[in-house]
Amino acid sequence: MPAFKPFTVTPNIPPALVPLQDIARNFWWSWTPEAIALFRSMDPGVWKSCRHNPVRLLGLLRQERLEQLAADEEFVARVNQLQRRLTEYLQCETWCKSNHGDLLGLVIAYFSLEFGLHESLPIYSGGLGILAGDHLKSASELGLPLVGVGLLYRHGYFEQRLNAEGWQEELYPRNIFEDLPIFPVLQQGQPLVVSVPLPGTELHARVWRAQVGRNALYLLDSDLPQNTPEMREITGYLYGGDQQTRIRQELLLGVGGVRALRALGIAPTVCHMNEGHAAFMALERIRTMERERKLSHDTARQLVSLSSIFTTHTPVPAGIDRFSVDLVRANLSAYAGELSLPLEEIIRLGQEQSSNPQDPFSMAVLALRLSGFANGVSELHGRVSRAMWRGLWPKVPEQEIPIGHVTNGVHTNSWFSQEIARVYNRYLGQNWFDDPVDRKVWQQAGLIPDQELWECRQREKQRLITHVRENISGRHQRHSAHPVELREVEQILDPNVLTIGFARRFATYKRANLILRDLPRLRAMVQSERPVQFVFAGKAHPADQQGKQLIQELVQRVRREGLHRSVVFLENYNIDLARRLVQGVDVWLNTPRRPLEASGTSGMKAAVNGVLNLSIADGWWCEGYNGANGWNIGNSVEYRSPEEQDEAESRDLYDLLEHVLAPMYYERDLRNIPVRWMAMVKNAIMSLCPVYNTNRMVEEYTERYYLPSVFQYHLLEADNHAEARALTQWERKLRGKWSEVAIQQVECDTSLLLKSGDSLPIRVQARLGGLEPQDVQVEAYFGRGGATNGEMSEPDSVVLRHEGSHHGVHEFSGAMPCVGSGRYLYSVRVLPSRPTLPGKFHLGLIHWWEG
Repeated sequence: MPAFKPFTVTPNIPPALVPLQDIARNFWWSWTPEAIALFRSMDPGVWKSCRHNPVRLLGLLRQERLEQLAADEEFVARVNQLQRRLTEYLQCETWCKSNHGDLLGLVIAYFSLEFGLHESLPIYSGGLGILAGDHLKSASELGLPLVGVGLLYRHGYFEQRLNAEGWQEELYPRNIFEDLPIFPVLQQGQPLVVSVPLPGTELHARVWRAQVGRNALYLLDSDLPQNTPEMREITGYLYGGDQQTRIRQELLLGVGGVRALRALGIAPTVCHMNEGHAAFMALERIRTMERERKLSHDTARQLVSLSSIFTTHTPVPAGIDRFSVDLVRANLSAYAGELSLPLEEIIRLGQEQSSNPQDPFSMAVLALRLSGFANGVSELHGRVSRAMWRGLWPKVPEQEIPIGHVTNGVHTNSWFSQEIARVYNRYLGQNWFDDPVDRKVWQQAGLIPDQELWECRQREKQRLITHVRENISGRHQRHSAHPVELREVEQILDPNVLTIGFARRFATYKRANLILRDLPRLRAMVQSERPVQFVFAGKAHPADQQGKQLIQELVQRVRREGLHRSVVFLENYNIDLARRLVQGVDVWLNTPRRPLEASGTSGMKAAVNGVLNLSIADGWWCEGYNGANGWNIGNSVEYRSPEEQDEAESRDLYDLLEHVLAPMYYERDLRNIPVRWMAMVKNAIMSLCPVYNTNRMVEEYTERYYLPSVFQYHLLEADNHAEARALTQWERKLRGKWSEVAIQQVECDTSLLLKSGDSLPIRVQARLGGLEPQDVQVEAYFGRGGATNGEMSEPDSVVLRHEGSHHGVHEFSGAMPCVGSGRYLYSVRVLPSRPTLPGKFHLGLIHWWEG
């Protein structure tokens, strides 16, 4: 067999077009309409075939075409104007600087196993990655000093094809990194490589960089000749391989990611884990602080905890990465040798029930135990997460478990259509693009003429239908379909018909088949005088046989029932197809089994484009729905069984489509405009767009988590870490003396006749053992009482004042405000108190009055 060796040829870009190389390697172009239009105009066919990848475009264009463009004065002027815009963008005043100054020295590191920036960088699978990409984009828009850390997959996520029977098949195109909008990180002219110890070997990874506006995303790639074939495959596939591959991916992300930043001279002040995959990052930060700052393990852990944020996206325990203890020992033994903490202690940090030696090792538990701040991704998901993890804080009331929420958003500028952008520019001005959080700007959407907005929406729908027909025609040709089927493609979907979109990962809890429960009723809807049509898309995980069966069932039942012209499934759901769908349908359908949708973001992208949401009250829609900006499916009640839930909610879905949506959509004025429909569209734009965007989300993370974390971190590290050391000693003292804390007496006259607005006095006598009054916080805990003893609705607490002590007994007093009438319950508790604690439940210590 002949031997082949690679060599590289770079494009010979004419001098007048050289600025395009810089623009192409900054993802700023991906949310800048003028940049997209410029690249497309260079050769629309090549632009489409290279998946809208400007680096690949420049490499594929023939030299004569490049010379032709360089000689085109108008085109060169557009290039120069675009370069000026990028320079101005990088240098202009930002929200962060205006509101929080320069934040000198602050760096936030954001770790995620996947990033979905654009279809041209296919290292994402779905919502988690796209959210991470949108987070980076908004951080850039806001001027937040943030760096992303992830992995660079040789094959990325799969491409989906359906065979003739409608069964999903997976293709794994190989990414050629040199053709992607990224570039290798060099030090002294050589590729930067970091390593992570594994038993009997070292895992080496090369570092690449993607530029996302003002900020960088660093990606680690293990496909190097110095690694064994097994090690090279660690970054071979996103969510591929077995449990061993997954734990090694997460070691590389967490440990290798921190080492890459250090090699680059980046010392993050705050680290943010986007899911538990990155939790090993905290161990590596502890190791680094111990060695470089000569800190004890406990002191280093205080610093790391107070500067770490963990965002959970999972509403069920089954979705958490869990590894067997034996697998953890086999893969962490070499790395644990570099830590001051024994391997068995590390394992216990990740066990929910650490008293059980065989309890699985949970990445989420490790993240929760090593983070000072944690949050879910919607208000409902915050409540679900507190319930799910209450075992880690056994004495803390569920409502007070220290897991908050920041509701997700979307990067508005990445998802709008050019049609809707022109309308917004005309009636909202430029500010909707520059500052999507400004509610006053979005209120001007009410001024958009119905006819103009309606015609804009209709053009987008026609554009989507053209793409749908191309997608299905390609599938038919691949399956050598009958000529009659190929001709029928042009009759698929009708631009004048109410069009419902459903696109997301095909997991069973998302219930893509809910609309199929009553096929006669579905057929009647499709064929009625006020018809409805449906566009589906989505991938099932390669190992999810049930998800694949959902896709096949949908495709086959539609075909059998002869509904294929009105109910279609599109192959290979990705960012490009998602963008087309949220821009082109009339209604976005979401049918998860409540409360299993942590947030969901596709409906937010739809709202940006004037598409209405029809959704189960789950995730973000619990907060977004206002009664006049879309529709709720079902009543958010508890059902006795999933079957009963599916039956009730599918019936409500049919009722809404038949009796509410279709009549409203087809009710027209003399201009053939659905006036009531357009009023709802405008309400959705005005109420949802300024809230459910990642600029608002990142501002919220900054002010509620990043900056408080930075403040605490600086307090701890000042004066050679004096407060960090003091905090460690104080915690040790507290844990040693906590068993001596006792509430001896509570005086509270509950026989008083109280009216709403009154206060109920309370006095407490307590022994603190060897602790001082300033070490604790004594609280009255109260709220409206439920049917069960101890059950409260909307509990509250007040801190009681220390009045003095006598013979070791401390007295505290205060009053409980009675803000409403009804039956109340109260108790008393003692909690740790110190200004540098991130929260009163951080240590998990709490002493309750036992009566």
